[in-house]
Amino acid sequence: MSDPSLRPGRLGIGVIGAGKVGAVLGAALRAAGHAVVGVHAVSEESRTRAEALLPDTPVLPIPQIVERSEVVLLAVPDDALEPLVTGLAAGGHFSAGQILIHTSGRYGVEVLRDARSAGAIGIAMHPAMTFTGLSLDLARLQTTTFGITAPGPFLPIAQALAVEMGGEPVVIAEGDRPLYHAALSHASNHMVTLVGQASQILTGIGVEDPSHVLGPLLKATLENALASGDSALTGPVVRGDAGTVEAHREILAGFAAEERAEDIDAAYLAMARATADRARSRGALSEEGHARILRALDLEGGPEDEAGVVGQ
Repeated sequence: MSDPSLRPGRLGIGVIGAGKVGAVLGAALRAAGHAVVGVHAVSEESRTRAEALLPDTPVLPIPQIVERSEVVLLAVPDDALEPLVTGLAAGGHFSAGQILIHTSGRYGVEVLRDARSAGAIGIAMHPAMTFTGLSLDLARLQTTTFGITAPGPFLPIAQALAVEMGGEPVVIAEGDRPLYHAALSHASNHMVTLVGQASQILTGIGVEDPSHVLGPLLKATLENALASGDSALTGPVVRGDAGTVEAHREILAGFAAEERAEDIDAAYLAMARATADRARSRGALSEEGHARILRALDLEGGPEDEAGVVGQ
């Protein structure tokens, strides 16, 4: 196989993993003019997704996809990535000059070392987006950042592919990949948990459509936070309103016990403490106000105990 990085034109792309990410990225690359030569889909759900997003694309075994592709897109779970690459390399399936791209946020190119030893070009390309696996994701890619890691000479290939899919490439150093991924997971996954908890509380008091209540508030909060960072913080914690925080703590503890939703109480305590600490560190909350908030959050501890916590 000749080196595709040395010539212009469209590429033959094989997609291994027709999950929500793989099928969408494959469709985006095909929309950019590349040929998707094969897709690996095992479950009925993934086959249905492949038929919808990659119509007329043959469903093939993994070795056959690798052998006929100039670019292999590995959109598989993190824990499956290294064993898959190791097994394919041991079977002699990779070719010199072949481009191997994985979509894991956690890993850089080191996880592809066995393929690179066979002469393949290793690239990590992680879309910082949550996927539904539906065609609407293609429009979302137009505002998506791709965390790119690749050897210097091949960075332009990764960047060009990200731009062709409508995204914006951002280079992430190999050693920074785990922290990069942790930041995104912390923001995205825990936001879903917080929204779910708030919705459960509102439903519990008879609000029929919690999303109608939370939607405008959360959208405005997110926009303000992205624009202003911690300076966008409002509410009783940053104001030092210990009485309100204590009332929230008590009522949420009662709700959690009644509804067997202890995660709500635990999350509120953890996030309120973290919010107080960050507000104090930037000078928005005084030491005295910080101590009052901590006392309000730890109702079983006395002032002396909380003073010890503050002083640590």
